[in-house]
Amino acid sequence: MHLGEKTKELLTNYFPTYKTRTKQLQAIKETERYFNQLKRKESLANPTETGDFYSLITKKSPAFKADVPVAIGASLFLVPWWFQLLKSEIKQYKLQQKTYSIESFGAIGDGVTDSTKAFRKALKKGNRKIIIPPGTYLTREVRLPSNTTLIGSGVDQTIIKLHPNAPIGERVVRNKNRLRGNHHLVIKNMTLDWNVERLGNTEMTAKGGTASSCLTFAHVTYGVIQTIKTLNAGLHGIDLTAAYYSYRGDGTRSRLGSKYIWADEIEAVGFGDDGITTHHSDYLLISNSYLHHPSGKAHQKGFSNSNGIEIDDGSSHVILVNNRTQACFGGIEIKAHEDSSAANDVQIIGHYSSFDNRSYNFRHIGHHQGEDSPSKTAKGIRGTFLVSIEPQFTPLYQESSPRNLVISAYQGVVINHFVGTTQHSSLEKRVGIAVQYRARDVLIAHHVLMGYQTKDTPLYIGKGIQSVTIKKDN
Repeated sequence: MHLGEKTKELLTNYFPTYKTRTKQLQAIKETERYFNQLKRKESLANPTETGDFYSLITKKSPAFKADVPVAIGASLFLVPWWFQLLKSEIKQYKLQQKTYSIESFGAIGDGVTDSTKAFRKALKKGNRKIIIPPGTYLTREVRLPSNTTLIGSGVDQTIIKLHPNAPIGERVVRNKNRLRGNHHLVIKNMTLDWNVERLGNTEMTAKGGTASSCLTFAHVTYGVIQTIKTLNAGLHGIDLTAAYYSYRGDGTRSRLGSKYIWADEIEAVGFGDDGITTHHSDYLLISNSYLHHPSGKAHQKGFSNSNGIEIDDGSSHVILVNNRTQACFGGIEIKAHEDSSAANDVQIIGHYSSFDNRSYNFRHIGHHQGEDSPSKTAKGIRGTFLVSIEPQFTPLYQESSPRNLVISAYQGVVINHFVGTTQHSSLEKRVGIAVQYRARDVLIAHHVLMGYQTKDTPLYIGKGIQSVTIKKDN
């Protein structure tokens, strides 16, 4: 069973209508109607205030604009409007590629031989499709030039693994030139092993910035990442990002971001920070993926913000379809750091979170409490068919209380068709859904919270929170 099929089966147990694409679309259209009601409110319709800082890597954030909802594609898959554009672009550029086997350049998949030079010769200046037979190939950071396709023989067959002498900052695979950017990249059907064992007993596994991940697309336009497993990344399993992170304040974002990227059927395990993360990039689709059991070793022990999927600083027009997370700090976290713009305009359609500490965590750090300045950019989240199973206390972040859903700082949030369950506990007072800290224009419809006792607070609305609508079901 594929990852996406298992997730659909789990979600259908709670939402029988999720089984049928037309019924899914009906619910998404209902979510859109609710969202359009919120958009007409003054706070969400006004242009975003921005700073005045410009540089080579920083620009003003654009005014908030919500993208259109997903539609049913030709293969009955829910897709954004730009999906056909991506497929057309990839197909057109593939016509220019010549096909080779990596073995033709001297690579040996014995798990012992260094195949770095073979990969460099094979990839050259791009316009190539490289086939990788079964085996374990030791390398020192595979770098993809534009118009490159890298195809393995399957996640259980082809493994690209970092060489034992690779420094801590290396990635298993990345695009070749983050400053000029790369385009039309496809990588499929393999495992990427960061080989964390090479570091010995080190407590921290990440160097910083965009380094130390299994796969990084930085400043990439038109990319497909499909049927990939990432093992024990020092930082992120997969990072869809800009060439450089910008921290010039709320209202600014990085230049040189990625755009039109599809990540599908991704399994990430043992990651030091996040399974899949995004920064300062637009028009991203993440689907049918399973992100679980991080190590958290990119952070100080006990303070690890390791999320299954993290939509981070400056990301816009991101769509998550039919994904699953387990045993992470956050299942899905949509956020920003204090000195960056918040991710905005995110659509979540079908997500199954089990035993994550905070299944769904939406926040702009440093812009939510009473004494903080309100966020200029934390706007626009739509979620349909979301399940949260028994949020847990976790050693990843020891002081964090479990929650099914937390909404802080964000404006214009619609959650439609939500199920949350909790563990029975005679000791801890449980909170299910918390709408708090400057959140406003929030609508929650068709929700069920199960397992809560009299002493618990299934639904918490913070003091001073404006414009929260809870549509009660029978």
